[in-house]
Amino acid sequence: MSSDLRTRLARLVGAEYVVLDDLNNGAQKPVQIRFYGSDSRRLLALTSDFMDKLRRVPGAVDVGLSQQDPQQELRVDLDRGLANAMGISINDAAQTLRVAFAGVEAGDWIDPTGEARDVAVRLAPEDRVDTANIERLPISVTGTDRMVPLEQIAAVTMGKAPSTIQHANSKRMVVVAANAQGRSSGEVTADAMKIARSISFPPGFGIELAGSAQDQQEVFSNLGIALVSGVALMYLVLVIQFGSFTAPVPVMISLPLSLIGVVIALVLTHGTLNLMSIIGVIMLIGLVAKNAILLLDAARAEEREGMDREEALMHAGRKRLRPILMTTFALIAGMLPVAIGVGEGGEFYRPMAVTIIGGTITSTMLTLLVIPCFYDSIEMMRERMVLKFIRRSERFTAFGGFVLTLLEFFAFLTTLRFLWRLGRRVVGLPTGGLWRKESEPVPASGPVHAPQPVLNP
Repeated sequence: MSSDLRTRLARLVGAEYVVLDDLNNGAQKPVQIRFYGSDSRRLLALTSDFMDKLRRVPGAVDVGLSQQDPQQELRVDLDRGLANAMGISINDAAQTLRVAFAGVEAGDWIDPTGEARDVAVRLAPEDRVDTANIERLPISVTGTDRMVPLEQIAAVTMGKAPSTIQHANSKRMVVVAANAQGRSSGEVTADAMKIARSISFPPGFGIELAGSAQDQQEVFSNLGIALVSGVALMYLVLVIQFGSFTAPVPVMISLPLSLIGVVIALVLTHGTLNLMSIIGVIMLIGLVAKNAILLLDAARAEEREGMDREEALMHAGRKRLRPILMTTFALIAGMLPVAIGVGEGGEFYRPMAVTIIGGTITSTMLTLLVIPCFYDSIEMMRERMVLKFIRRSERFTAFGGFVLTLLEFFAFLTTLRFLWRLGRRVVGLPTGGLWRKESEPVPASGPVHAPQPVLNP
């Protein structure tokens, strides 16, 4: 729609127009880059060159300045040394130019209606834009009756200058703005910043993000902090509830599974990662963890009753499947009207609903399959680590066993343990533990049971 509107408005001659796709951020273009410096004319030259390059960026349309186009300007550069030597001050030259352009009151007259009118004398409009006429303006020498033409003490040229001078943070600035078409505003802004950073700026000049791009960057950083804080707080709460530091780890692992659905949903709906979609991801933290908590809580309750871990996980999956599906379908049904964009402001909240629906679907399917495997593997590893700690404490000390076990755990997290074992396997060495004697028996991964006596009849 916006591209068709631009095509129709292009036929208007002498009109300035701006097409805005989204008014949520006010009547401003989404792509804005601020150029600042001490010289407005130098700023204008830098921004003009930058706009020529920005127009060639795919998706960048309606490239322009935040102010009106530069206007024609008459520039008078006075040779102060020569003027002072001839006895002409800057005020004398300025007074003559003021009379020529602004005029000076020469009297008054009575119009036919009987009202008094002021009479001002100045150059004709066509003479005020002719540098040859301006150069011949006579400048009076103070204290004498001599007159000196302006061209003898000044250089008169015509050029372009900004129609207004804007300031931000005590700096002169000009904002280059553009709309995005066919690409997201973030992608166009990223390409524009690459071009801007490649410019060789004089001392005192530079660039910075402005407008919605700057606001979006600040909001994203704050939302990132909120996301990390939410995950950390959730882990601490689950540690208290489960009474274990390892049991909540599978719940934390289930959180990235929702991002698969988020990406797929945004791609299918041609959405982008914006403010509302980030808020949807934060909401998914609690919604996705809910399924994993229901599953693991039931499994741990049956495990405490003496049931085998794998059997408890399978039984908990069958037991919790119905409530998990019920809550998932209820959530999706509630978010569908928002995802469709029904009602006022529906397009603004649509990315949040699409994100929640996509993340909920994939996380529900993968949670029932992946979380039991993660939980079983982590608990087996915890049991092995406990046995290794006990054995190393007997061989060294309790502190030494704790340090070695902790180092092995971090080696596992950073894949160093996997690479170590792979290297030993490649060179043909045993892949056993690093600190275990060859004569020591390898403990079982599960709990050790005493052999039962066999009674012969």
